[in-house]
Amino acid sequence: MKLKALFACSLGFFSLAAWADSAPKAPVNMTAISMFLAFVLVTLGITYWAARRTKTTADFYAAGGGITGFQNGLAIAGDYMSAASFLGIAGLVYTSGFDGLIYAIGFLVGWPIVLLLIAEPLRNLGKYTFADVASFRLQQKPIRILAASGSLVTVIFYLIAQLVGAGKLIEVLFGLPYQSAVIIVGILMTLYVTFGGMLATTWVQLIKAILLLSGASLMALLVLWHFGFSFENMFAEATKVHTKGTAIMAPGTLVSDPISAISLGMALMFGTAGLPHILMRFFTVKDAVQARRSVFYATGFIGYFYILTFIIGFGAIVLLINNPGYFADGKLVGGTNMAAIHLSHALGGDILLGFISAVAFATILAVVSGLTLAGSSAISHDLYSTLVLKGVRNEKKEMQASRIATVCLGVIAVLLGIVFENQNVAFMVGLAFCVAASANFPILLLSMYWRKLTTRGAVIGGTLGLITALVLVVIGPTVWVDTLHYEKAIFPFKYPAIFSVSVAFIAIWIFSITDKSANAKAEEEAFDTQFVRSQTGIGISEASQH
Repeated sequence: MKLKALFACSLGFFSLAAWADSAPKAPVNMTAISMFLAFVLVTLGITYWAARRTKTTADFYAAGGGITGFQNGLAIAGDYMSAASFLGIAGLVYTSGFDGLIYAIGFLVGWPIVLLLIAEPLRNLGKYTFADVASFRLQQKPIRILAASGSLVTVIFYLIAQLVGAGKLIEVLFGLPYQSAVIIVGILMTLYVTFGGMLATTWVQLIKAILLLSGASLMALLVLWHFGFSFENMFAEATKVHTKGTAIMAPGTLVSDPISAISLGMALMFGTAGLPHILMRFFTVKDAVQARRSVFYATGFIGYFYILTFIIGFGAIVLLINNPGYFADGKLVGGTNMAAIHLSHALGGDILLGFISAVAFATILAVVSGLTLAGSSAISHDLYSTLVLKGVRNEKKEMQASRIATVCLGVIAVLLGIVFENQNVAFMVGLAFCVAASANFPILLLSMYWRKLTTRGAVIGGTLGLITALVLVVIGPTVWVDTLHYEKAIFPFKYPAIFSVSVAFIAIWIFSITDKSANAKAEEEAFDTQFVRSQTGIGISEASQH
């Protein structure tokens, strides 16, 4: 039955695409559309294959634990190398020069924390979501509600960034209206997750990661070839044509004060270890050894990719700024998020433009699928099973709830993607990282390593961290001024992580050590059993084979 539904939804997607394409817009790039449709057809085929193998909640949430360390590492890299990375960071380097690298470095430095502190205990203690770990020795209901709330807020911010990137990309290249592009992405991500679950999402990520690494490598090589493979020549040419001159080679053009710099660094570093769609991936491998290997491979792929985006950003400065063909009314067509896309045309004409734009769109589709799965899992596995089913596991009802949640998240993401149309996607992801660092990371880390953590401390501290991050984001410049168009922000900093993360850790500590209840004592005594399980993996479930 669900395979017939998949076919019907696929027809619906192509009907929508045909309708949107009939709108009177700019000339389309047929190469890009052909490659994009080829990717969609392949991934829908994967979804059909995965749907036939997705029968249990273990299959739906974690691909049955049958993914290898290398495959999972590449898939994690695929999840992480999002539209914000490819389009947003290249756009930041294009506008701010060397300072744009702060995002690339920040996104990368969180991985040692994941490798050394998170990956193995997470796999040994959890099953489907990081809430399984946080609630291992604490009270299930309040911890799962809090963990799901932090996950959903993080997912929604992240989804906004991806859909904004998708809309702008298709608006510029495929000749479709922005709103139509966002709707198409919403439909496709709902298809992948609803019918294929984690197995389909993983293989979509694998294909997308290979395509993105190949495309970015080709662009970087062509840029370096243009400058005789000399970074010195590239930087010299960039300073000559950029309006900021030599200032693009110095820090301070993007983040100008110490508080913002530290806050952004904390958000990116700690947020990595709190992203629900990344944490879910460690449950797709069979044991802690494969989880550790996943991080090793992912770090290598991600580090290499961010070097490429830096080269692409500087190449865009030199090859685009004095080329009027890529500008309209003095601004880059489609905004600075499209710098990498326009550069591909400058380097290789319509063919390379078509390939890179299709890859960028594939990137967005894959990432939003992973995000949507993480969000729907938080709703069904953590909220629905806890509040409605009262902790009694019912796989059929839980999977039904997850699929309904997927559709709801798709609708919400599309609507918010339209509202936040003009935001830089890297900034939006920075906000998602801030929430993850403030609400998810403190609870996850302390639940695994601090004996005295109690349910009261985790709930109060995590809630305060989440609320602080949300309030400061809303009253800060990114939302209050750029989106709501007030003249001046109430909170002066774009990145509030230094405040919200501190609030979370301090509150967790205070309310845990002052908790003298019987429950607190029992939770402290249960730490030894949890620690043995986290280090040895005794009792984890067996993996499936695909």
